Amino acid sequence: MSPAEIAAIVLAGMGAGLINTVVGSGTLITFPTLIAFGVPPVTANVSNSIGLVPGSISGAIGYRRELAGQRGRVVRLGVASFLGGVAGAALLIFLPPSAFAAIVPVLIILGVLLVLAQPRISRWVARRHEAKGTAGERPEHGGWWVWPSILGTGVYGGYFGAAQGVLLMAVMGIGIDEDLQRLNGVKNVLAAIVNGVSGVVFVAVHFLVEPYVDWWIVLYIGIGAVIGAQIGAKVGRRLPPFGLRLVIVVVGVAAVVSFLVGS
Repeated sequence: MSPAEIAAIVLAGMGAGLINTVVGSGTLITFPTLIAFGVPPVTANVSNSIGLVPGSISGAIGYRRELAGQRGRVVRLGVASFLGGVAGAALLIFLPPSAFAAIVPVLIILGVLLVLAQPRISRWVARRHEAKGTAGERPEHGGWWVWPSILGTGVYGGYFGAAQGVLLMAVMGIGIDEDLQRLNGVKNVLAAIVNGVSGVVFVAVHFLVEPYVDWWIVLYIGIGAVIGAQIGAKVGRRLPPFGLRLVIVVVGVAAVVSFLVGS
């Protein structure tokens, strides 16, 4: 890769790390960037997933104050994310690459729509919290449907992952009586688990079956994602949400058009 392409990937990693920490959907920045540089879709997705792991961990550390007192919840929901991440990664590896290439535009469009709907979802969740009043009206870990929903979100995240954070916040915000910033901290941990376990699956397959991983891409995205996640944890909440969403939507739409024209 040229120095300009390397710089672009690092910057995309920074943007993804920041956006994942604050909202979720950073894959809609990094994945289209890799596709634009001619990286095959499955290699781009696998390398991107592994590269974002350090950023997810960095974001979770940045939200450690909000995680205080939530160990039981994180462990319980973390099991669902772990199992879902394994299943999603297995689907990506064992389904033919043509299946992933065919569904990529649909997944990107879904991610873009979720990003566009995120403010409405957040307002609806906030209203439900206000209507319910004080915590304790529902179980600590949420209604019975929260765990399987987190499992399903993990499958989606292990397979592709764009806007995984938006889905996690919607599920937990609706199903769990808790401050939304504290749930955002849990969201970062769950996303880190999904990215981490799917990354382990991808690395194992890389060495044992077929070399899907581009380690230079992993390095460039990882460096950018760690930096971006720390920026997101410290100042990302003050950035204009509209600006973040606009960047994601523009890049996502451009990716779909480029993908369809090139296929």
